Amino acid sequence: MSNSGRKRPPLVADRRYPKAQSKPKAKAKAKPATRTSRKSRRKPARKRNFIVAFFLGIISWVLRLIWSLSWRIGLITAAIIGLAVGYVAYTLPPVDQLLDGRARGSVTLLDNKGDVFAWRGDQFGGVVTANSVSPHLKHAVIATEDKRFYRHFGVSPRGVASAIRINLREGRGPLSGHGGSTITQQTAKLLCLGVPYDPEKWKTEADYESDCRTGSLARKIREAIYALAMEAKYSKDEILTVYLNRAFLGAGARGFEAAAQRYFGKSAAQVNPQESAMLAGLLVAPTRYAPTNNLTRSQARAETVLKLMYEQGYLSDTQHASAVASPATLSEAAQKKAGGYFADWVMVTGPEFFTRDTTEDVIIRTTLDQRIQAAAEDAMRTVFEAKVKEGSEAQAAIVVMSSDGAVRAMVGGRKTRVSGEFNRATMAKRQTGSAFKPFVYAAALDLGRSPLDPIEDAPYCVNVPGSGEYCPKNYTRKFYGTVTLTDALKNSLNIPAVKLAVESGLDVVRTVAEQFGIASDLAQGPALALGASDASLLEMTGAYAGILNGGSAVVPYGMTDLRLLGSEEPIFSASSGIGERVIQESSAAQLTWMMRKVVTEGTGARAALSDREVAGKTGTSQSARDAWFLGFSADYVVGVWMGNDDNQPLKNVTGGGLPAEIWRETMQRVHEGLPPRPLPMRAPKPPTSQVVTPQPHISDEGRRTRGTIDNMLRGILGADNR
Repeated sequence: MSNSGRKRPPLVADRRYPKAQSKPKAKAKAKPATRTSRKSRRKPARKRNFIVAFFLGIISWVLRLIWSLSWRIGLITAAIIGLAVGYVAYTLPPVDQLLDGRARGSVTLLDNKGDVFAWRGDQFGGVVTANSVSPHLKHAVIATEDKRFYRHFGVSPRGVASAIRINLREGRGPLSGHGGSTITQQTAKLLCLGVPYDPEKWKTEADYESDCRTGSLARKIREAIYALAMEAKYSKDEILTVYLNRAFLGAGARGFEAAAQRYFGKSAAQVNPQESAMLAGLLVAPTRYAPTNNLTRSQARAETVLKLMYEQGYLSDTQHASAVASPATLSEAAQKKAGGYFADWVMVTGPEFFTRDTTEDVIIRTTLDQRIQAAAEDAMRTVFEAKVKEGSEAQAAIVVMSSDGAVRAMVGGRKTRVSGEFNRATMAKRQTGSAFKPFVYAAALDLGRSPLDPIEDAPYCVNVPGSGEYCPKNYTRKFYGTVTLTDALKNSLNIPAVKLAVESGLDVVRTVAEQFGIASDLAQGPALALGASDASLLEMTGAYAGILNGGSAVVPYGMTDLRLLGSEEPIFSASSGIGERVIQESSAAQLTWMMRKVVTEGTGARAALSDREVAGKTGTSQSARDAWFLGFSADYVVGVWMGNDDNQPLKNVTGGGLPAEIWRETMQRVHEGLPPRPLPMRAPKPPTSQVVTPQPHISDEGRRTRGTIDNMLRGILGADNR
């Protein structure tokens, strides 16, 4: 077939793209199906709750504000703390100036042989360092007080948080009770944050220390800053050194060297694990756990410390077992704690600047004989255990003295190992009863009377101006007729004693007693002769010492010399307490002979010793409130008092009973090993003619003569200068 007449299309490929058009076509509407399918591929939008969005926005803003403020405040606080720490560290002194911070010094008391028997004040044994003490002691302190000491920066947040949790759990305030303090913080407290003791601000050192330990929040913050400053200024070992030297460890011991010497009689460099544990255990409560107060309690606390040391690796199994099996014990001196009452008396009577208020370390040598002290304590204990009903509250006191007034022993009560207790030997003023009568007879003998002179024991009354008639009665309520002065004294008859006192002159008798050393106020009336006045046992024993030494007064003394630590030259010394003569030596010798009869034939028979001569006198006050026995051998004078602290009458006790037995037991122990020596006594010459008994009513001429004699005696005795 032919295609003539028809036009054939050109041979070209199909257009890939549509041909551009001159005029845009109208946009075709999208198909609903297509739009719906695209929507189905998107996640539907959720509308946010307006209220929730509002509060979330506020919280977000607050958090951003807190963060913005907190890091700025933290930065400022850190800068302030840093400045405060830097300033405090700059003001801290060299470490060697912080080692002895006592406000007062120590007093070490030595006995008559030079052995230490007591300590008073704040004892400081010398400087020790963290490296010079026993390693066991160093480990015990760290294990007990701050096991992370070498790892923290002075304050332990973990320890503080733990302490607060424990306090709250135990029902206390967060800052009350456990403190969570590090050793550095405890050292800061010991230094009182650098505030020195000012006696004008604080009445006592105890007030000062109490103020230093105030537990307020402000105080805790200052303490933390001070601790951080110490860490910045000193090394760890230097801080520990300050702590070891300043810690109070009971019984007046400041620092571990003093405590080691006080309790164990050795240096802190020599203590073993169990001794170290006992010392470290004192830090929590020095007075409560002091081994001198309660050794068993202290040992139990030490066992706890040993367990801590073992758990922290400071002790091996063998060391721990050995230490627990052999707990620490006190040194011999600490066990005895000898002369507690005696030491207190020396401290009270010594020069105040070098005893009670000393700022120096003082050494005092005393007259105490520890053997005699132990003998007196044992004698009292023996009699009370054997003769006094269990539960009795009766008390007793003993003084042992040499004839020159040197006090060798003093027991101020039934509790013997004490310090700071009421001392009945020196503080109690009690009626002396018939124990006063030797001074009546001393006056009469010095006026010319003889021990063999007769005197009438019969009804007798004397008029006392302002009081009326005074009629003494004998203890037995009987009359014995004509007796000698010796019989009257040995049987302790009252009527002859009053007669003799009136005859000699009450002023004369009073002067003789005062000159012999009875400083208490003496009665003015005739009852003076029967011991109506009060006196202490120490006064009475000193007065009897005057009779033994031949009639010279003595001043009881306990200190022989006082010197500063490190000095060989004494500041004070004494070798005798003998003073002026009171009565003639012959009168004293005759009086001693009469008092010897009291023991061999009279009311003091229970006081007799089988191996040596002794003399003495019984005394029982009104209603048997006080019972006395005082007497002497050629070597020692011993005084014994017995009574109740509330002044209630004793039951079935007189001076010739239990006091005489305590006296005898004391004398037997005191004289062990001493050869017997005769008393310095003189028997009277037999009378050549009968002496007429003086009458109580004296004529005017007799009164003038008596006045002359009295004046002469006063001149001899120095009564005008008393």
